[in-house]
Amino acid sequence: MKAEIITIGDEILIGQIVDTNSQWIGKELNKIGVSVYQISSIQDDREHILKALKEAEDRVDIVIITGGLGPTKDDITKKTIASYFNDDKIVEYEEVIQHIKNLFKRINHPYNEVQRYQAQLPSKASLLMNDFGTAPGMWFYENETVFVSLPGVPYEMKGLIANKVLPKIQAQFKLPFIIHKTIQTYGEGESVIAEKLEKWEDDLPLYIKLAYLPSFGKVRLRLSGKGAVKEKLEIELSQKVIELQLLLSDVISGIEEDGTIEKQVGILLKERCLTLATAESLTGGKIASTMVNVPGASAYFKGGYIAYTAALKEQLLNVSTKTINEYSVVSEEVAKEMALGAIKNLKTDFVIAVTGNAGPTTDNNDKDVGTVFIAIACKTGVEVHEFDFGQPREKVINRTVNKALELLKNQLLND
Repeated sequence: MKAEIITIGDEILIGQIVDTNSQWIGKELNKIGVSVYQISSIQDDREHILKALKEAEDRVDIVIITGGLGPTKDDITKKTIASYFNDDKIVEYEEVIQHIKNLFKRINHPYNEVQRYQAQLPSKASLLMNDFGTAPGMWFYENETVFVSLPGVPYEMKGLIANKVLPKIQAQFKLPFIIHKTIQTYGEGESVIAEKLEKWEDDLPLYIKLAYLPSFGKVRLRLSGKGAVKEKLEIELSQKVIELQLLLSDVISGIEEDGTIEKQVGILLKERCLTLATAESLTGGKIASTMVNVPGASAYFKGGYIAYTAALKEQLLNVSTKTINEYSVVSEEVAKEMALGAIKNLKTDFVIAVTGNAGPTTDNNDKDVGTVFIAIACKTGVEVHEFDFGQPREKVINRTVNKALELLKNQLLND
């Protein structure tokens, strides 16, 4: 069973907003056994919409459209879809009008007659009442293809997908099971890992696929299986995960379903009743931000310093002027003193301290762009690690965050 997602709106194409709807819809479809074949973003243009619908109908079993269902004149999606199905008859739904009036009454908003347009739908459409907004969704079944048109407002779209669309798809089609297992690796590049797995990957059955998902300083390996018997598929994928763990034991940091590395670090700290703080220069607080994105982080994360300048490193973290003058702010010695200063001031069990050159310039020090020092301090000492994360700036910063958490996790596991 294949689906295509089409987002309509010039605001997406000009970069005014980011299309997060498609990402979310794709995940939800996958959970019920529907594979997303293609995602398209198109203009608010009649001919463009008609062409996209025809091409999608030729490719997939389910077409989900978001956007263009407002009450204003520039929202042409409804009329265009009606013409695609040769549906000249528009039906007005009194229950939609009453729903809009009740909704506006609750929020003390005046009802006006332009809202009546929201209740006017093509006669071939099945109404999908929007519990969170004014524009209902529409469901069509033509030529053995399902077409679903939804408003583009994310929380309205999500409510319709979860409560109306997915149950109808599951009721109408016999769907396979699609299961994913994602393994997180750190410290090795995609090509190195691929070389190690070449023979193993060649021997995978046709219904199990391996995908490489590289990002800054890490590669996620996603195993995807599709089959009719869920229990059998679960067992086979679990066995493949075990095989991967044996083949890549030196670089695997965990199974993504068990949580991100920041979540894993948090679990380790919490289990051991330990606390963490940060002292950041080039990352500008991103390590701290990553840690507090995990719910419940206050149980183990105390806070941190953003000491971006040499003056603040001295003032907040007690880094000596002599050390900075002798070794520069990008140095093993400064990273060490930052970590010790933070652990003394904040009285935590662990501190991550980072300093480096993210670029594009080196700010009058002798280290190349991409040079980073990461210090992991505890009450018994400090370990400092030097890295060359290359360029550009975003890559250096993100690799520093990932590597710092990896180093801390390894230390927690080895202590």
